[in-house]
Amino acid sequence: MKITDITCYLAKEWRTFLFVIVDTDEGIYGVGEAGITGRELAVQGAIEHFKPLLIGQDPFRTEHLWQVLYRGGFFPAQRILTAAIAAIDVALWDIKGKALNVPVYQLLGGRVRDKVVTYCHNRGDTVEALVESCQRSVEQGWKVLRWGLPEQSNNTLLPREAVLTAIEQFKAVRAAVGNDIELCMDVHTRLNLADALWLCQEVEPYRPYFMEDPLRVENPQSYRNLRSRANVPLAAGEQYSSKWDFRQVIEEELIDYARVDLCVCGGLTEAKKIAGWCETHYIDLAVHNPIGPVATAAFLHLNLSCPNFAVQELPRRPGESLPDVVLNQPVWEDGYLLPPSRPGLGIEFDREAIRRYPFSLTELPHLRRSDGSVTNW
Repeated sequence: MKITDITCYLAKEWRTFLFVIVDTDEGIYGVGEAGITGRELAVQGAIEHFKPLLIGQDPFRTEHLWQVLYRGGFFPAQRILTAAIAAIDVALWDIKGKALNVPVYQLLGGRVRDKVVTYCHNRGDTVEALVESCQRSVEQGWKVLRWGLPEQSNNTLLPREAVLTAIEQFKAVRAAVGNDIELCMDVHTRLNLADALWLCQEVEPYRPYFMEDPLRVENPQSYRNLRSRANVPLAAGEQYSSKWDFRQVIEEELIDYARVDLCVCGGLTEAKKIAGWCETHYIDLAVHNPIGPVATAAFLHLNLSCPNFAVQELPRRPGESLPDVVLNQPVWEDGYLLPPSRPGLGIEFDREAIRRYPFSLTELPHLRRSDGSVTNW
């Protein structure tokens, strides 16, 4: 079997997407998805650079091809390139599963669990609206709830006001949903060390499942400082592009949950390695899965095969995003994704239907402080 073509499909629905189809000379194709929302054209350009290296290659050589793409340009790949590698890598695993007539999780070591628990996104402009959103989610069957650090109007973030509101949110939501529901807050790298520590200390009585990305991730030393002074579980890693980026936070056990994004960090090949490394330090996976249904399917196979899995992010349940494009999406039931039985990722991709969702450049939000300076969104 040889790779004959690689095609990018850009689309926009509730957000922008970049899908990749890898075709072979035996008529079997694989589908993958790239992360890095808002920079899809850069990722597409990277895939075009990779294409000549892959045409004619054996798609079963996933590890070899990963090394060629990661190291072949002399400069080690990071984010944009690893997102491109990720989409191709997932598609290659899809091909292998289809060719061997087994689900991808069988190739990753087989199932270690019968279902995968998920968490949803909740929103509300007021504390009361957020509580109502969380209550609706519990009624739908979700066992784990997530919401983001509140921002102010006009794309402004006032850290003190945001922390005070977040404390009120935790208190109100915990009182509304009880102690059996897990609660997560995504700080989205928006706070400095002092404000992040204040928030973590104040919400500790409400037993957060984890506080996600309380700090920016460029300097792991800051996580060492926060880790030594906060008593709530910490989650980070969605912005990391490889096992090397994860090295310090894993080796020094600076986080409790690894936010591995296989659509950013190089695909299933690299994510499985990071997961194994995390296992040696008793760090569980709380994977970052904020994009489309191909990514959801790929993460499901990873999580079914990893013993140190905790929870999978799921902003849209199967069938709620691109149901006419990505067919045979996984089954979601009472808060869990169920294992697929079809070969490969278990999904099919309609190349004509994707044309109904024309792509347009979309910039992610930009937040500023009250003085006009830039802060992280």
